Amino acid sequence: MPARRRKKRKKHGCLIVMLVFLMLAALAAAAGWFWLSGEVSGSRGAAVTQSVTIEKGSGPLAIGQKLQDAGIIRSAQVFRFYVRGKDGAADTLQYGTFELSSDMSYDEIIAALQVATDDRETVRVTFPEGKTVIQYAQIMEQAGLCSAQEFLDVANNGDFSQFGFWAKREEKPNQFMKAEGYLFPDTYEFFVGDTVYNMVAKIYGEFDNKITAEMYARMDELDMTLTEVVTLASLVQEEAGNEYSKMVSAVFHNRLASGMTLGSNVAWDKEKADDNNYIYDSMAGPYGYGSWDAIPAELREAYDTYTHTGLPAGPVSNPGLLSIEAALWPEENCDYLYFQTDTLGNYHFAKTNAEHEAITADLESQGIRP
Repeated sequence: MPARRRKKRKKHGCLIVMLVFLMLAALAAAAGWFWLSGEVSGSRGAAVTQSVTIEKGSGPLAIGQKLQDAGIIRSAQVFRFYVRGKDGAADTLQYGTFELSSDMSYDEIIAALQVATDDRETVRVTFPEGKTVIQYAQIMEQAGLCSAQEFLDVANNGDFSQFGFWAKREEKPNQFMKAEGYLFPDTYEFFVGDTVYNMVAKIYGEFDNKITAEMYARMDELDMTLTEVVTLASLVQEEAGNEYSKMVSAVFHNRLASGMTLGSNVAWDKEKADDNNYIYDSMAGPYGYGSWDAIPAELREAYDTYTHTGLPAGPVSNPGLLSIEAALWPEENCDYLYFQTDTLGNYHFAKTNAEHEAITADLESQGIRP
């Protein structure tokens, strides 16, 4: 009997040891989590402010090591993993000298490192409204910032999911240029020698800033996707882009609602130069398929607004804010289904095809039909 009692006490002792071990492990895990949470949030004890110089070409680990050496953070490896976990963030970190503090969170440090503070040479570039992505690329090449092909490769194939609009885009099988429509026309300052990714990101970032919550709510009201709105806006941009934008938009909305083709010369299957025709100018050009006959028939059909019902497969230019707003808020109480311009810059609207043909004949008789 005494032997059995000793065995029982031994078993009870092992259980106590296991419980203590588990408690210690839990406390260690909690302490580790507390430490990690404080590291990321900026709770690192007494604040230290330092000027930190980041060399050109430094990656997240090298940058983290600089920050750790300066006492701004406590772990270069944790910083590296955090940056890598934020899509696209690693490619936006700049080089130069930054004033940083140890009470800054990782997000605040990343935001500071995304703003260049040195005196690097810059080039100012203006992209007018209505230019295509190919024209953007050519403008960048003319400015000496990158080759046109580099710009097109990054703009069409890069990952820019850090921007809210990115996940809302549609990529259709017969879409010619994925970047088309989302490169906001404006004037930008680019750093000489910067990565093409950063340059494209700056342009995409401006588009993301311009599309407001109110606009997204309006898209829901219209039951239209972002891509559909931008595509319609690009047609409005090319056909108007002026005080007639809302009227032109209303015509397109009415034709879409009626199941009609849009019938816009800016996107139609016709081999004609100097006609502002997206299929001919972009698809048949040197950065497209190289010649008219080389354009796949399915692409021509997908963009031809005279035979294809509905919107083209994608935008035909990069519209400005006026055209985007017109696409979302067309002229109210407008029942026109046709419009055309004359060589004097006037717009003529009609409700029926008979009225449209009569206007056309009158413009021809006056010698002012385009």
